[in-house]
Amino acid sequence: MKKVLKIDASARSVDNEVPTYRSLSRLLSRYFLERWLERNSEDLFIHRDVGATPPAFVSQDWIAAVFTPEAQRSAEQRALLALSDQLIDEVTQADLILISTPMYNYGMPASLKAWFDQVVRVNKTFSFDLARGDFPLQPILSGKTLVLLSSSGEFGFEPGGVRESMNHLGPHVRTLGHYLGVEDFYEIRIEYQEFGDERHRQSIENAYREVDKLVETLTGKVHSMA
Repeated sequence: MKKVLKIDASARSVDNEVPTYRSLSRLLSRYFLERWLERNSEDLFIHRDVGATPPAFVSQDWIAAVFTPEAQRSAEQRALLALSDQLIDEVTQADLILISTPMYNYGMPASLKAWFDQVVRVNKTFSFDLARGDFPLQPILSGKTLVLLSSSGEFGFEPGGVRESMNHLGPHVRTLGHYLGVEDFYEIRIEYQEFGDERHRQSIENAYREVDKLVETLTGKVHSMA
């Protein structure tokens, strides 16, 4: 039995009465999870909706609490880190991290960035040691798989695409995932949303087909891991 941590970041819902306003990334994420549970019915999943309930941004007091030795933290500092501790526990438990998000202004929504800032934490998910030279950070966790399901209004954000240099979503998530113990990263995109043409419809169809293939591939891979 494995655990899936499902993170949804879109400000839109999937139940809006106006189909145009429904979140494409949330719908794709729901489809992924449905297909996953069809094949892995014993698996458990944790759902964290940062689009609807964003985590707090880090603050000066939060940073001070993080760098205060645990035994010396005040009650106020422990309370300030309680959400971070809970979110990190969810990440620690997860074998598969499933993130659905739109691309906002060529990057991730602030709510998703706030989640990453709460969970990528020194002495919790990564260690810091200057004895390692110019690369003192090292992940503490390991063996995790991250699937990013994204949607964008434009297109061509893939490697070699016409907007590759403007893509500050996928590469950012992949970099941060390293410090959560992610060793295998996959991204499936829905594009052309602002155009609403045949290319967009084809992109949606392709994304759902890619989800089917990825679920089949990952089912054996994730469940073969000790």
